[in-house]
Parts: sequence; structure tokens; C-alpha cells
Amino acid sequence: MEILGLTLLAVITILMTLGFDFVNGFNDSANSISTVVATKVLTPFQAVSMAAVFNFLGIFLWPNIANTIGNGIIDKDYLREQLPVILFCAVLAAIIWDLITWWFGIPTSSSHALVGGLIGAGGAVAGLNAIVWSGSTKTVLFIVISPVAGLAAAFLLTLVVMNVAHKHSRHQVNKWFRKLQIASAATLSLTHGANDAQKGMGIIALILWIDATSSGASASFHVPLWTMVACQTAISLGTFFGGWRIVKTMASRITHLDASQGFCAETGAAILLFSTAKLGIPVSTTHTISGGIMGVGATRRLSAVRWGVGRRIVLAWILTIPASATVAGLLYLLLHGLGL
Repeated sequence: MEILGLTLLAVITILMTLGFDFVNGFNDSANSISTVVATKVLTPFQAVSMAAVFNFLGIFLWPNIANTIGNGIIDKDYLREQLPVILFCAVLAAIIWDLITWWFGIPTSSSHALVGGLIGAGGAVAGLNAIVWSGSTKTVLFIVISPVAGLAAAFLLTLVVMNVAHKHSRHQVNKWFRKLQIASAATLSLTHGANDAQKGMGIIALILWIDATSSGASASFHVPLWTMVACQTAISLGTFFGGWRIVKTMASRITHLDASQGFCAETGAAILLFSTAKLGIPVSTTHTISGGIMGVGATRRLSAVRWGVGRRIVLAWILTIPASATVAGLLYLLLHGLGL
């Protein structure tokens, strides 16, 4: 196996990356099942179990986001000499930020924490020259685009459902959508697996690329199958064993949901995540489903959404990249000062 020839720091970073994916399961994966728990279609245990399975199945979708993480955030060729330490600092900073926000029950983005870590550690080495602006700019733009698009998609879907179902009783409509919502929650978990676990795949593939080119030989960036399986397993286990704090925030504090509204929020988010995964754009499941839940709530009346909670979540989104970038940059400077 390729991992056998790696240095100790590289092996530690791979293990930390799998730990990051596990923490991601605590943090982000819960968002894909929050609505199905809020509407009481599934119990928390049933929902978490289903999400774990479908997160793992996301391995069979496109690897485009892993390629973006590996090639589109920082210049791996320019930074190759310091890349092992950069990756170590980036992953550690993302884990630290994820744990802080998880502890306070704030839905934040593991994706953007990792991107911020890469930018911060790379910037500590080479400043602005370290950044691949096309990929980084695209990622930052979708901090704004993904929740707005999720809100709009869920809002429009809810209006369509309300228009089609208005002749039927609320009880009958919810009876239909309790079944449909299981499918929408499973699909959202599938797209989460296709999206979030690929960040870890990109980091590990970068480590393997460093090892392959350490002797001066040329090598292409690619994601081995064992890397895909390992990252998806880690994120699925994290989904199964954690996430309850975030489920509570997403399922009950933003707005009240019934089954049809939960279906619209999940379906709107899943459509966006499928599209961005295909395009290789790292986006946040958290941002997208949060926007979807707000969009559903807004169809009743604006006051149905607890905008105070929403503002707290948005503040965490805004802070994620600069906070994780700062932590990663300081970690790099510390390790560099210690001679690593």
C-alpha cells in the first residue's frame, strides 16, 4: 500500500484527516437529518443510522471536490517543500474550529474550516503567492451563494407543494410527505457524503502526491480507492456516534417544520449539493440546509423564522475561514520556530 513509505508527519496527518472526517460527522452530517428528526418522521437513532449508510454511499459519486482541494486552493507545486507541515497545520486548525463550534452547538462548515486552514498555513509560508485564486474565490463566493440558493430552492418548492396540495387536508398531505421525506433525507445524506468526505480525500491524496514526487519523479494527483473508503468510513462513524447538539439547533431552534416542509428543505438542499459536487465546488451542507429551513419557514411568515438564531449561525459562517486560517497560520509559525 502507498502509505507504507510515508514519513511519520505524513502518517500523523493522514490519521488526523480521518479524525477530521469523524469530527465532520459530529458536526456537518447531523444537518442532513435534522429536518427528518424535527418532523418526527424518524427517531434520532433511525435518522442517524440512515445518514451514516448514505454518507458512505457517497463514495460512488464524482471525485471533483477532492481534485479542487488538492489542486485548487493552494499551489502544491510552489509549496511542495513545506507542504507536509502546511497540511498538518491546516487539518489541525480545522479540527480545533470544528470542536469549538460543535461544543457551543453552532452549525458551521467543516469544508470552509479546512479551506481556511490551507489558506492560513500556506499564506504563512508564501503570502498571497500560495493561493490559487480561481478555486479559493469560487469557494468563498459560495459561502454566500449556497445558503441563498438553498433558501430560494426550498421557498419555491414549498410554494409549489402548497399550491398542489391545498385541496387536500393537512393530515393527508403530511401522511404523503412523511414517506417522501425519508427519501429526501437519504438523498441529502448521499450528497453530503459526496461533498464533505472528499475534502479529506483531497488532503490524503496530496500527501501521497508529495511522497511520490519526493525523489524528483513526476506523478499525477489522484485519489486511490482505499482513501475514498477510509474517509467515507470515518465520516459515517462520526455521523452515527455524534451530532446531537447540531440536530437540536437545526431541528427546533430555527423554525417549526412539518413533513412537507422538511421534504422541501431537504430536496432543495440536495439539488444544490448534487450540482456543486458535479462542478467540483466545495460548499457547506450546513449553509445549504440552514438556508433551506429558513426558506421553508419564510413561506408562512417572516416571523416564523427565528432570525436571531439565524444571525448567530451566519456569524459563525463568516468567521470560519478567517478563524481557521489564523489558527493554521499561527500553528505553522510555531512549528517553524521549533525547527519543523
